[in-house]
Amino acid sequence: MGLLLISVTLSGQEKHSVSLTIGHAHVLNGRDAEGGSKMLSLPMWGLDYNYKISSHWQIGLHTDLVLETFEVEKNLEGDEEVEVVERSHPIAPAIMGIYKLNHHWGFGFGVGGEFAKEENYLLSRAAVEYGAEIRNGWEVFGVLQYDFRWNAYDTWTIGLGISKSLGKSSKAHHE
Repeated sequence: MGLLLISVTLSGQEKHSVSLTIGHAHVLNGRDAEGGSKMLSLPMWGLDYNYKISSHWQIGLHTDLVLETFEVEKNLEGDEEVEVVERSHPIAPAIMGIYKLNHHWGFGFGVGGEFAKEENYLLSRAAVEYGAEIRNGWEVFGVLQYDFRWNAYDTWTIGLGISKSLGKSSKAHHE
């Protein structure tokens, strides 16, 4: 419903796009059911909104949602004791600056937060995206992303998505 509302509201403009991504977030210092350390691969969804500033620059809000509850070891330097935290369906929005190298490649850097009922963390995000236009402002893409949660843990994400440029001229998204 929200995606439809955004589409209708912004349909008269040509600098906006929305994307939906499905993928896996890989938690490097996860915990298994027995309490042992292991890398976790967790299903996630991403919902992104971008605003085109120029032919190469965009700014956006990129939000990831992990669909599971999991435990992870915190990356705390200098501590001999390992601290394990539980994360319940964390949601991680980030304000991103995106540089579109050409029609296909995009590089993003940003800052945001990860929010869950247990605790919230500040995060830094870096992403590389490769996309190909299908037609009429629709694009399919692959994304590789790394999130650094300050004083907490790190993840890397791989996903596939679909994006729609909104407005009169779908070509404006890809210039």
